[in-house]
Amino acid sequence: MSENKIAIITGISGQDGAYLASLLAKKNYTVIGFVRSYSTVDLKGLDHLSIRDKVIIEECDLLDISQIIKLLHQYKPSEIYNLAAQSSVSLSFKQPIGTFHFNTISVFNLLEAIKLTDRNIKFYQASSSEMYGKVDNLPITENSVLHPLSPYAVSKAAAHWSCIHYRESYGMYVCCGILFNHESYLRGPSFFVKKIISESIKIGKGLADKLLVGNIEISRDFGYAPLYVEGMYLMMQADTPADYILCSGSSIKLKKIIEYVFDKLSIDKNKYSVSAELYRPADIENIFGDASKAKKQLGWNYTMSAEQMIDILLDEELTAHYPKLKD
Repeated sequence: MSENKIAIITGISGQDGAYLASLLAKKNYTVIGFVRSYSTVDLKGLDHLSIRDKVIIEECDLLDISQIIKLLHQYKPSEIYNLAAQSSVSLSFKQPIGTFHFNTISVFNLLEAIKLTDRNIKFYQASSSEMYGKVDNLPITENSVLHPLSPYAVSKAAAHWSCIHYRESYGMYVCCGILFNHESYLRGPSFFVKKIISESIKIGKGLADKLLVGNIEISRDFGYAPLYVEGMYLMMQADTPADYILCSGSSIKLKKIIEYVFDKLSIDKNKYSVSAELYRPADIENIFGDASKAKKQLGWNYTMSAEQMIDILLDEELTAHYPKLKD
């Protein structure tokens, strides 16, 4: 158990923020959650996990370094987990400048604020497997070449290298978690697995007629978010900072996910169709990672298959919204 450590989580309203806050609270941390605005923030993830009363919420514009410095002086954290980002790949094609600006400047401000106030503060950056993009060799390792294929991926790569720069130049404890797709009940409705599960259940209940999808011939490495945040925590407890991939180690075709969910809900395969309008300008055909470094050096243990993850998410979605359909 931790001895009343103080941790700041940016992006506390996202799925990872909620699960990480729950994990840290169980380890006796005082958890401070940064939000952009009190008036627009949605903390249903904290409510779902019954930890809303265990998190102190502070309004902080990460594009304003003076606000960050003020709050670091106020709370004197030992750890900062930066999960805040414009995290939609699709949206980044529509808003490339805004995506790049926020996802890079916010990281620079946090790192510089730590450098100016207390270099003993440990910093975790949420990097992304999307940074690797166009790859020639699979599986992806921490040493694979970055070739981002979206504005989001470009922004994450820039932030990633900024973190390495501060670690190497100033001796700061900065680690990057390079997470592959990780899902949960708390995932936003626009993300693929959440969309497939929620829309398929509606079709099964007669509340929707058809599922529209984009390119489903691509394959991705999917994992379970609550287990991935355990990896984040372990990275920050290591003696020396480093970068680690967290992934399941295998990929599954998006089409197979749809068919698996449809089979589970006894839905006809003709209830989904592909729409060219939902295709992205560029997409990765297949990507999966190798988490050997995290498993060996951190003791992170992950063995769940994509199908096991989907079973969990289906059960939780049905329990929460459609208990009668579940029967």
